[in-house]
Amino acid sequence: MNTHSQEVSRGERFGFGKNWKRFLQTLNEERICEAERSLGEMLQMGTLAGKSFLDVGSGSGLFSLAAMRLGADRVQSFDYDPQSVGCTKELKQRFFPQTDRWTIEEGSVLDASFLSRLGKFDIVYSWGVLHHTGKMWLALENVAERIQDGGILFVAIYNDQGKASRVWKTVKVLYNRSLAYRILITPLYLACMVAHGLALDLIGWNNPFSRYLKYPKRRGMSLWPDVVDWLGGYPFEVAEPDEITGFYKTRGFTLINSTLSKGGKGRGNNQYIFVKGFGSAQSLRESHRVAPESTNRSAVPQVSRA
Repeated sequence: MNTHSQEVSRGERFGFGKNWKRFLQTLNEERICEAERSLGEMLQMGTLAGKSFLDVGSGSGLFSLAAMRLGADRVQSFDYDPQSVGCTKELKQRFFPQTDRWTIEEGSVLDASFLSRLGKFDIVYSWGVLHHTGKMWLALENVAERIQDGGILFVAIYNDQGKASRVWKTVKVLYNRSLAYRILITPLYLACMVAHGLALDLIGWNNPFSRYLKYPKRRGMSLWPDVVDWLGGYPFEVAEPDEITGFYKTRGFTLINSTLSKGGKGRGNNQYIFVKGFGSAQSLRESHRVAPESTNRSAVPQVSRA
């Protein structure tokens, strides 16, 4: 039985779906194209034709939609949050109402029997989701089982900043505890975010408005829903890059690409692309046409999830 609503009411979980509903009000063709571009660029695939795609924690449904528009033969989306499931279904209704290639369900990545029923996929995608399950390492284990031999796993996990991450966890606990804390925390965070961005722009002689105008270039996302997502996103877990790569290496995966938040020092998501199977990283990159590992030093605010 899904206990999501009870967990949200007790302050044990953030209601991401409610936030994604707001995001859908801003969704336009430009954002969708940017999501397609970012997905294809990270995977180094101009098309997903002939591929099956599993979207674990589909949220708004934007990247399931991107996979469909990139030509995936089969897209399976699921989310634990009923309102997120509703958002994904809304996008299907808007853009692919007649297709039988896109299936959307309510389910948990922690439910092994549910996952087993879905089968295995060529590409498993979970961006900024698994660290919000409350059992991140179990979730990371479970998604590994859904990938075919030679298939791709694309995950994004919050970077571990040590003490700073523990402070942010406390902020998120308080944010979800009551409306009073939300009223207090939100303007303080916004003021700090704007002041920090302004200082960086003045030092760098940059237009202080450009970071906000360019925000949709970040995977098609929207600033205000991402701010709420960052402040409220709970449960909240983090991991160092070596922890993630080591975890999957022992399970037969080879890292072929990664993008680290501010070179591994930021609080944002570190992105990883693994191939299921051993072999040289170079040969696997070439077989999947993936560029070498990189770092992300984006100048726009680091608040996005997925």
